[in-house]
Amino acid sequence: MLHVIFYTKEICSLCDDAEALLSLFQRDYPYELERRDIYKKDEWLEKYQLQIPVVEVNGKQLNCEEINYDSLEKLLKEEYEMQTGN
Repeated sequence: MLHVIFYTKEICSLCDDAEALLSLFQRDYPYELERRDIYKKDEWLEKYQLQIPVVEVNGKQLNCEEINYDSLEKLLKEEYEMQTGN
């Protein structure tokens, strides 16, 4: 199962949209979602405050400007296939 890290914050409509998009792929590319509120760690806030939401899978990241249906599917599919050998 893939491990997806989702950098987010409270009250963020872009984050809500990105999480809804992610959920569309849960069945095809099973993953466990770890939500990280950027306000919980100074290093996350410093690194991601202007980029959230950020989706990370196996060290590969998509930021707010890169997240869309196609880019998310491509990332999840590539990492899923690499992990399962399909």
